[in-house]
Amino acid sequence: MLVASAPVTAAVPLRRSPLYDHHRALGAKMADFGGWEMPIDYGGEPSRLGVVAEHTAVRTAVGVFDVSHLGKVSVRGPGAAQFVDACLTNSLDRIKPGQAQYTLCCDAESGGIVDDLIVYLREESDLLLVPNAANAAQVARRLAEAAPPGVAVSDEHEAFAVLAVQGPESDRLLTELDLPVGHDYMSFAIGTWAGRPVTVCRSGYTGERGYELLPVWSDAGSMWEALLAAGGVPCGLGARDTLRTEMGYPLHGQDISLQVTPVTAGLGWAVGWDKPAFWGRDVLPAERAAGRRMRPVGLEALDRSIPRPHMTVRQETDGPVVGEVTSGTFSPTRKLGIGLALVAAGIADGSSVVLDVRGRPGEFRVVRPPFVPSRVR
Repeated sequence: MLVASAPVTAAVPLRRSPLYDHHRALGAKMADFGGWEMPIDYGGEPSRLGVVAEHTAVRTAVGVFDVSHLGKVSVRGPGAAQFVDACLTNSLDRIKPGQAQYTLCCDAESGGIVDDLIVYLREESDLLLVPNAANAAQVARRLAEAAPPGVAVSDEHEAFAVLAVQGPESDRLLTELDLPVGHDYMSFAIGTWAGRPVTVCRSGYTGERGYELLPVWSDAGSMWEALLAAGGVPCGLGARDTLRTEMGYPLHGQDISLQVTPVTAGLGWAVGWDKPAFWGRDVLPAERAAGRRMRPVGLEALDRSIPRPHMTVRQETDGPVVGEVTSGTFSPTRKLGIGLALVAAGIADGSSVVLDVRGRPGEFRVVRPPFVPSRVR
């Protein structure tokens, strides 16, 4: 008897940022990030950089990242801010128009983290949300399904590019482009590029002083070229990962996910616990009151080991598993292996733990991130 085979599903083409051709011309190695073909590093010709060189440029001078794969979701209409506040975890009354806020979109029933994102409060009736690329459509869908009459939720993923200018020389770089600088951390100003407005926010994902620029999609190429001509070093998402790991910043899909709540993730500071409503309000306070069984920690290698996601954590080589690595890398700044992990809540900072590193024990110390000082302000 013949058995029909399953139909072959054509692979969905990767989406591309407006800077794709620029990246290839600089010798970038490209890879899939949330359905987008984005640069890992610029180790090829003619740039001949690589993750360590790009990482070091951000810590010592200034790097420029294309993160246009990040989502852009607008929420507009009377009561838009009140609506978003009743959905996402953080309290929008902590900020005012012209400021941005880190917040979480949680599942209403489980409290798990659907995504972490930034909210730009332009006006009480006009907000821009910047979620992660892989979760942008889901965040937009959940908001659109819950939106009251008069509030419009629009997926504007390709309306704006996002360029992150990060490092101690970021102010100088933007000044050469006549863009606004010097405003407070997590606030934004509106500049002009190519005759059109560009949002300039004092934010980033590296732990360095920096800005995130949101030009019109079609203007991204000329802005990128101008930033590099002024001395910015092109940086890929490989360096972005090592930089954020040194700071202990979580990455959705690794350190946080739908299976991890803000309580477990140590992100309770991004929850407005006194708010009457937000997605997860019915379950998260009870979890908080009961106390955590697991907690996020940092890991520093005491030998030459480099941690990687999903490695098991034990207090002794042959002891029971007490946790799992969620992110791990070699720190170009510290010159040692570092990682983030979820471990049993009773394991104290300063404790020694053992990781299974490809079948051999790796010695680590439990620490509290960041691994290097923060200079975001």
